[in-house]
Amino acid sequence: QVQVLESGGGSVQPGGSLRLSCVASGYTTRPKCMAWFRQAPGKEREGVASIYTPNSNTLYANSVKGRFTISQDGDSRTVYLQMNNLQPDDTALYTCAAGHYCGFHEGNYFAWGLGTQVTVSS
Repeated sequence: QVQVLESGGGSVQPGGSLRLSCVASGYTTRPKCMAWFRQAPGKEREGVASIYTPNSNTLYANSVKGRFTISQDGDSRTVYLQMNNLQPDDTALYTCAAGHYCGFHEGNYFAWGLGTQVTVSS
């Protein structure tokens, strides 16, 4: 059974940076897509960034383009989300997901982590 584990959340001031990590394990066939979603209090979960693991093609939500970067390491077991110029609106629980199809439709993903909290405030 595929498991997903996130780390790297925390509290930062506006304009600060954080890097989230996500490790997927337990698979026999490597998930073709890894993605980050986030859910702020009182809001629906939204897709933030996804990466197609065979060729590292990426997709970003408009709200994070130019500030967030999703990447993967050499063995593609770990996916990162580098978040720069964080703003209070970025405060949310960030969850990593593994699937075989990219994009921000939650049905594309079959394994989800528990999430890591990111808080941006002064």
